[in-house]
Amino acid sequence: MSGRYGRGPRWWDSNLRKHSCRITMPRQVILDVLSNEEQHLSAEDVFLKVHKKYPDIGLTTVYRTLNLLTQIGLVVRFDFGDGKARYELSSGPEKKGHHHHLVCTKCNRIIDYDDFIEEEEKLFGKIEKVLSEKYDFEITDHLVRFYGLCEECRSEIQESL
Repeated sequence: MSGRYGRGPRWWDSNLRKHSCRITMPRQVILDVLSNEEQHLSAEDVFLKVHKKYPDIGLTTVYRTLNLLTQIGLVVRFDFGDGKARYELSSGPEKKGHHHHLVCTKCNRIIDYDDFIEEEEKLFGKIEKVLSEKYDFEITDHLVRFYGLCEECRSEIQESL
């Protein structure tokens, strides 16, 4: 966290300043939580982790901060079909890199994968070019996720048969 919160500036400070956003304690804490997490956290998950150290930060502040951080591009919001938005960092040294998701429709497990990224970039590059030209539309990003059953859920189903 920056200056008065105990540590030197973070990689996200310049991004916040670039978007004319103040570097507040709740923003720093929430970005800290997301940068130290492997899972895709819901706003409630972020709140519970933040609340342990900073009980004065409320759930509404977490929601507002996540929305702001998503709008300025520091955080990506995902909807995996389980009724909860999930969040992860979109940039910075802690970023996982370009990846996609496998989502289990039974247990809601989310598996990050980055296999075939080079092939995907070529394929989607062609698709994006054609779609952009055909519809006069500037494509800035895409999401890929596959839904199915993870190994554990498939095993449970097979055992119950």
